[in-house]
Formats: sequence, C-alpha cells, structure tokens
Amino acid sequence: MDLRQSKRSQARIRIALQGPSGSGKTYSSLLLAFGLTGNWSKIAVIDTENQSADLYASLGQYNVISVGSPQTPEKYVEAIQICEKAGMDAIIIDSISHEWETLLDIHSNLPGNSFTNWAKITPRHNALINKILSSTSHVIATVRSKQDYVLTDKNGKMVPEKVGLKGVQRDGLEYDFTIVFDVNIKHQATSSKDRTGMFVDQPEFLISQETGQKILKWCMEGESASQNRGAFSLMDEFERGISFIDAIQSCKNMDELIKLFNANPELQAMYKDEFISQKNALRTQSNFRQNGTTAH
Repeated sequence: MDLRQSKRSQARIRIALQGPSGSGKTYSSLLLAFGLTGNWSKIAVIDTENQSADLYASLGQYNVISVGSPQTPEKYVEAIQICEKAGMDAIIIDSISHEWETLLDIHSNLPGNSFTNWAKITPRHNALINKILSSTSHVIATVRSKQDYVLTDKNGKMVPEKVGLKGVQRDGLEYDFTIVFDVNIKHQATSSKDRTGMFVDQPEFLISQETGQKILKWCMEGESASQNRGAFSLMDEFERGISFIDAIQSCKNMDELIKLFNANPELQAMYKDEFISQKNALRTQSNFRQNGTTAH
C-alpha cells in the first residue's frame, strides 16, 4: 500500500442524457458520439426503442444493435461486449430505462419476501453498471423521465407544457456517470452533474457535435503516454480521423505491436482485448517467425 500524488489519467467518458419523450435524447446522443469519435462507423447504438435509432440514419452510417423484450441487464451486457469486439469507440444505450423496468417487473413476480428478493435483483443490475464503467468505449446512456405538465404563460395565455421529472432508473444512477445532461422538451440541455466542471452553472444550450469534441478534449488532458517518446497521441490522431484501435490494427508485425504497447502504458488495460486480437492475427501470418518478427 503506497501513498501517491493524485493525477488524472486519460479517460473514456460516461454520459447520461435524461429527459421526457420527444426531448431529443437519441439525436443529441448521436451528435455527442460523433464529436467524441469523428467517425460514424465507430459509433454503435444499443436500441431498445423499437428501431427509433434508425430515424436518424441520414446523419451517417453508424451501427445499430437491437435488444428485444425482455430487456434484461444480461442482454445489455452482451450487446456492449459485441460493440466492443467490433471496435466501436462510442456506445449509445438507448435507453437504459427499459433495463430497470424489466427488473422491477421480475421483482414484482418473485415469490416470498419483497425485501429479501432484492438480493436476487441488485447483483444483476450492478453487473450492467460495472460493465458500463469498465467498458473500453465511451458510453452514452439515455434515461426516460417521468412526465408531467405545468401551465406556462405564453402571450397572455396559460398553456400546458410537458416537463421531465425523475429519471426512470434506480436511485443513485447518476453517481456512476461523469456527466448527466437534463434535456427538456425544447431540446435544451443543462447539467445536473458534471465532474469535468465544463458545464456547471451554464445556461441552457443545444447539444451538438462541438459539445462532444469539447468533452473529448477534457478526456485527453489527463496524463498520457504522449509525454513519453514514441507514444501515440490520441488527440492528434483524432483530428486525422485515426483511433487507437486503428493504430493497433495497423501494426504489421510483433515489433510494431510491442512498441505501441510499451509506449502507451495507460492504454494497455483499456485496449487489452484489441492488443491480444492483433497479436493472434499476426501469429496466423504465413511469414510469422517465433521471435515475434516477420520474415522479409
């Protein structure tokens, strides 16, 4: 057990967008994801909203994976794993509310004591949250809010306006996300939680691609291996449309792969599966030598 000085490492962001139906959560999530990745083909949407993600296909050629009913946490975890294995840089969960509603329904149908039955439900929910937190991709989750109507004065007339209330998810979900955006029916966003400090006490705004780029810059401001000679600079390569996964997959021999691995210690755990996959791919090459290089 060692005492060390605090430092912030480069991170993958976890964002929650909550708001009522029609507030633009899916659309805003796609813009955020594109700002984070700069590449539509590196974005995947885990769709639980009856193919609502396909409504915005005109934006770009992003990927969609549908999770059918019952939308259990295990299905969400499997979908995230599929996205990670496919090399997605950003995963949108649209929406995570269905998982909690499914668990509530399961709990209500369990025989026996309601309180003790939570011991069977909570670990399943926690497994999904842990997967989100440990994902190698940026994760954006939409949360449906319970709806209500308030009367507002418009040109001297009192008209009903739809507003979002508490998000449909387990209490405390917001603690697991770096940023929580509350989106209203006018598509305007405010931040109810922001560990980055960039959106605290800011007026309402429209989420855009630039919002995602701003968040990406914050992610990359942590201590990085780019301070070491020969390290991969994610921010520079992002501007050229190249991801770290692309860098791994472009390694033509073991020497290049090992050099990339050793030069980026803070990314080793995050991209462990990608390194192993590329290593195995290189080993299948016909000109592969046991010493880790290729024959010429």
